[in-house]
Formats: sequence, structure tokens, C-alpha cells
Amino acid sequence: MTDPKSDDERAAFARASGIPENRFHPLVWILGTPEIGEGVFIGGMSIVNATGARVVIGDHCDIASFVSINCADSHARCIGAATEIERRDIVLEHHVFVGSHSVVLGGARIGHHSVIAAGTVVRGEEIPPYSLVVGNPAVVKPGHYRDRVETRS
Repeated sequence: MTDPKSDDERAAFARASGIPENRFHPLVWILGTPEIGEGVFIGGMSIVNATGARVVIGDHCDIASFVSINCADSHARCIGAATEIERRDIVLEHHVFVGSHSVVLGGARIGHHSVIAAGTVVRGEEIPPYSLVVGNPAVVKPGHYRDRVETRS
């Protein structure tokens, strides 16, 4: 059962901070209307920006703290090379882990049962299922987890 006092405190914090309430953590920014599946965890100080694009986070994903999932890229507009912010869809299929301090940019599609290692930047690319993705620039190790996951099924 939810404690009404804590609900009131969360609502007051949301009003004072400008961070909309969400089901994950008081310090998670959810912008736009992302499609977020069941059993998803999103750690504090993370942002999911779905403003103007489709962002999907599948069932049973684990998004660590300090992660940015951002459909928008404003750099070209900022320097005068474009008049609009570029917005691209993002899809995380089910059972994806995104490590702390990682960035997932517009255009990314991350296959199911994949791991994005801490500090990784995924730049609008397609990641096959069961992959391990590490670094900046990202190095993709396709199928890295396939045998471990399939033998447990």
C-alpha cells in the first residue's frame, strides 16, 4: 500500500523541482510520452526524452542511474546549420541493460538481451540481440550473450 504522506511529498517535490512525477524515481526526468514496458527500472538522475519522437523501452529493461536516452539533437540548430532540432526514434527491445553514465541517441535500436556497458555512447545505430556494447565510440560484440541466455531458457 502506498503511504499518502509520501505521495504528497513526491507531488510537492515535483512541483518545487519542475521534474514531472513518474513511477520510477523522483529524480528521473521523463519528457514526452515514451512507451515504457512492465518491470522496467530507471535509476535516479536519468533522463528519457521522447519529445517529438517515438521512444520505446521494452519489458524488463534496467536503466542505471545517470543515463541519457535522448531522441533530440540540437547541435546543428545551435550553430546555425539547421532551423529545427533533429528528432529520431529510439527502441530498446526487452531485457536490455544500460549501464551508468551511458548515452543512447536518436536513431538507436538496441536488440533484446543486450548490455550497454557503463559510459557507452550509442549513436543512432542498430544493435543486434544478445550484444555487448562498450565504449565511445561504441564497439559492438554481436551475440556475446546468446549462449548464456539461450542455455538458461
